[in-house]
Amino acid sequence: MVTPDEAQDTPESSIGRSERIQFEAFLNDHRRMLNNCLLGLTEEQARRPLVSSRTTLLGLVKHAIFVERVWFEEAITCQSRETMGIPATPDESFVLDPCDTITTVRERHLSACAASVSATAPMTLDDVVQGNRRGPLPLRWVYLHVLRELAHHCGHADILREQILAGDVAPD
Repeated sequence: MVTPDEAQDTPESSIGRSERIQFEAFLNDHRRMLNNCLLGLTEEQARRPLVSSRTTLLGLVKHAIFVERVWFEEAITCQSRETMGIPATPDESFVLDPCDTITTVRERHLSACAASVSATAPMTLDDVVQGNRRGPLPLRWVYLHVLRELAHHCGHADILREQILAGDVAPD
């Protein structure tokens, strides 16, 4: 099982290779970028709210766990979110518990990503997942949707991290 940190392919190295390898390289690259947005931060910085929504850096990575589980567990196994023990809505997935730390959230995210890779390994891009509220969807659509969502959140993370680090620099 390959985790995002262990993946060797990058989008640049997958040019000209199969469509699936390209999708997975981009997915793993964005998974890694989002997980790494917490590196070098304090717990306070990772939890610091800078926007009016529930979005924080730690909350973004926690939400990414939800994304992985919804799209690669719920959609494939058809289990309910309640049965899986995950929030009912995306908004709730940003809520931080006192036990959420940089270490625990990063580890849970890596575990969710590894489970996603494992769940999709026997599938083809044309295989259809049945457990999504939109109805049956091909894995190719799921990959594209998750890639879009991860890219979106990586952009949020870049901006939040930049604001946090700039705000913590003492003026000259």
